[in-house]
Amino acid sequence: MTRCLLWITLLSLALSGCEQMALMTTPSKKPQPSRSKLAQVAEKKFWDHLHQGAYEQLPETTKLLTAAYLENPNDPQLAAHLGFAHIWKITERARLQQVPPTITDEITLSKSYFKDATRMDPADARYQGFLGDSMLVAGKIAHNDREQVRGYFQLKRAINQWPEFNYFTAGYVMSSLKSDSDHFKEGVEWQWKTLDLCSNSKIDRANPDYRAYMGLETTQGRKRACWNSWIAPHNFEGFFMNMGDMLVKQGDWQTGVKIYRNAKLSKGYSTWPYRQMLERRIQHAQENVAYFNHENEHSPDRSILFNSGYGCAACHQQ
Repeated sequence: MTRCLLWITLLSLALSGCEQMALMTTPSKKPQPSRSKLAQVAEKKFWDHLHQGAYEQLPETTKLLTAAYLENPNDPQLAAHLGFAHIWKITERARLQQVPPTITDEITLSKSYFKDATRMDPADARYQGFLGDSMLVAGKIAHNDREQVRGYFQLKRAINQWPEFNYFTAGYVMSSLKSDSDHFKEGVEWQWKTLDLCSNSKIDRANPDYRAYMGLETTQGRKRACWNSWIAPHNFEGFFMNMGDMLVKQGDWQTGVKIYRNAKLSKGYSTWPYRQMLERRIQHAQENVAYFNHENEHSPDRSILFNSGYGCAACHQQ
């Protein structure tokens, strides 16, 4: 019996070694941008529908992106946009009249596509951050603690690559956690760190007035993530709405209101489709402490941004 177990162990080790050798000698996917007409149409539809906040058009967007990806599965951008389309579908599920249980498949697909994108283009810190988000959410849905831990450390690596972008990306997904949890508190801290980095200073947490820093607006370099852009026309406003929501959920509604008001400093505030949602948040901040923690009503004004049904559109809709 002992000899039999020894042979089984040796055989297992040999097979494992063969597998590792086979993997090491098998070439990985090489990134290759798509130039086909299908890819161009798919990418245009993706951006058009995202900038329109056209959640109802997601089936068409996803179908085109998937077809283009199957035509060229070596395009990291196509893979990433497919990942974003699927994460958009589950994030704004509150828009659906009935949310099917299969909605959870969206995060599984999102994780798969972002993992593919990061393998082909590991230098893009945005892909790394969204991969961490999808891993964390997938782990939470499946009650898979190890997957959540893997997602958390993936987010930490993404933050190290591009903190101005990924402190927000990581903290945003944590806004859905219980307000007294350590990770929620860390998510709030990451929003403050974003402001410190973007302002090149230490923000006064008792009086976080951002007016003195508006002259720093840029479309270049890493700090472009702090401001509005073609990709996210209202990124600035959306950031302050989410951060205000997190502070309100934490019980600090007075500071939350001050953070909300910073969104009004944006040059594009008057054209922001969700400015009235922000105004109602300012008006009802104190009572929203309870609503944001329990979310019994599932309405945009009584839910944190992440669960409002407009969690992507708030930054990306023109």
